[in-house]
Amino acid sequence: MKYVLVTGGVVSGLGKGVTASSIGLLLKACGLRVTSIKIDPYLNTDAGTMSPFEHGEVFVLDDGGEVDLDLGNYERFLDIKLTRDNNITTGKIYQAIIDRERKGDYLGKTVQVVPHITDAIQDWIEKAAQIPVDGKPGPADVCVIELGGTIGDIESMPFIEALGQFSYRVGPGNFCLIHVSLVPVLNVVGEQKTKPTQHSVRGLRCLGLTPHLLACRSTTALEENVKVKLSQFCHVPKDNIITLYDVSNIWHIPLLLRDQKAHEAIFQVLNLQSIAREPDLEEWTSRAETADVLHEPVRIAMVGKYTGLSDSYLSVLKALLHASVSLHKKLFVDWVPASDLEDATAKENPDAYKAAWKLLKGADGVLVPGGFGDRGVQGKILAAKYARDNRIPYLGICLGMQTAVVEFARSVLGLQDANSTEFEPCTKNPCVIFMPEGSKTHMGGTMRLGSRRTYFQVMDCKSAKLYGNKSFIDERHRHRYEVNPEMVGRLEKAGLCFTGKDITGRRMEIVELRNHPYYVGVQFHPEFKSRPGKPSALFSGLIAASCGQLESLLLVQGQGCESNTKRIHPMTAGAGAGNNIDPSAPIIYQNGTATLELDGIYSLCNGVH
Repeated sequence: MKYVLVTGGVVSGLGKGVTASSIGLLLKACGLRVTSIKIDPYLNTDAGTMSPFEHGEVFVLDDGGEVDLDLGNYERFLDIKLTRDNNITTGKIYQAIIDRERKGDYLGKTVQVVPHITDAIQDWIEKAAQIPVDGKPGPADVCVIELGGTIGDIESMPFIEALGQFSYRVGPGNFCLIHVSLVPVLNVVGEQKTKPTQHSVRGLRCLGLTPHLLACRSTTALEENVKVKLSQFCHVPKDNIITLYDVSNIWHIPLLLRDQKAHEAIFQVLNLQSIAREPDLEEWTSRAETADVLHEPVRIAMVGKYTGLSDSYLSVLKALLHASVSLHKKLFVDWVPASDLEDATAKENPDAYKAAWKLLKGADGVLVPGGFGDRGVQGKILAAKYARDNRIPYLGICLGMQTAVVEFARSVLGLQDANSTEFEPCTKNPCVIFMPEGSKTHMGGTMRLGSRRTYFQVMDCKSAKLYGNKSFIDERHRHRYEVNPEMVGRLEKAGLCFTGKDITGRRMEIVELRNHPYYVGVQFHPEFKSRPGKPSALFSGLIAASCGQLESLLLVQGQGCESNTKRIHPMTAGAGAGNNIDPSAPIIYQNGTATLELDGIYSLCNGVH
């Protein structure tokens, strides 16, 4: 196993996550299998209880891990599926050590940062690096590790010490350190200043780590004399000093690394010259260049409560971008604070109220993402009503779906007190309720998390067609509240269609309005599995509907599905059988301990029944 460590200096927010992701993509393009680890020095066990304003979005993995948003960058760039163990925090390490101490595993020894904490960090890295993440058996060839924070932070010290020891543990030729630093340009003199990077590298060397490459963030490419100066003072070969200057979109970062031969410098340090090939980034290059020249606009109103920090909805923004680029549209996102749409704001701040409604009414489509707490909920309900009444394409995610259901119950069923028990526990018409297995005493890790299966109840609906007419899909969840199954009958009679449910049929996963251009709500978070070149089906649907191209997209998606009217016996389907069964016999579908009898014809899509 080869390891590439990415550290940061001078200031935070330089883009270490994108740099680490781009390095991984570049190595993958050279024919290597790549995995990633993110180290976060905070004491939280995971990111699940952290405010989006504090730390950006919480990214959810297939196994239910609530992790740092940088793992989302890794998954999107490398098209892999990471695990909760690929995110290391101080809280996880200390919790593991304390649990072992309580069990008596240390045999009476004094438990200390060195060697116990540092050894635990190294063991965790080696264990996590062995986990297959690309769908192939066996471990990857290279593990890219990103150390959060900046060099010199007190909370990072145990990890710095551990990584210094780790470089000796794995030995020369198996460890490469890339330091991301800032080279500012002072407006007064217009000169690129190297002193901050010099101090950062000096601090890194004092802590026992010497960089093999420097990735320098600057507004423009580094001048040759600046590279010479950095090489001299930082003890890094000039050819190993890479400029990461400002670009039009982050998809250009791997191309910058390739053009400056960063892969060759890494291969030289890791002794990989003999097995790696030249990077193949033709498709990636085409996508990055296409994104720059798009000019036909599509305008999406993002109605949320964390609109003050775009990182709060990072995966949603990326999913919108993936979908718009795939449909050759230039994306414009209008941030609409949900609370500004409410009547209370009209009295307190009429200018903000008018501005919010102007943005909403000027949009081609409306997206209401997930969230927690009652602030802005009425504004989200108003946005859902506006989209439904005016036939504007609408996508509601998690809370966005729940507010759409509440709005429908109020406006169509006439239940003015309809609400979620999250916001009004004693409501007489609870459209959304607390899930049965939820915990009201512990916040962290107690939601319905990770990949769950949704079964389409009808195939003649937009969501099923967008997913290629599959009978079921697997998407990631993060919620405590869900649609009240006792109210589903009344809602469906009034015209709201619950087209996707879980295996029990009691959990509503997808809701649609049939006589609407595009009005879809989902309990899951489709943004977490969207990839460049593989956009989320529902986001593609939103963008296409907002551009008047949904029917064409549905036609294309339908052509990708081969229908088969044979009845499949589940006990033999896995053995390659596709046997004709008695047409009057029900289909028996088994999943774990649950067994369903389904009448009617099953459709086969991409070999999955």
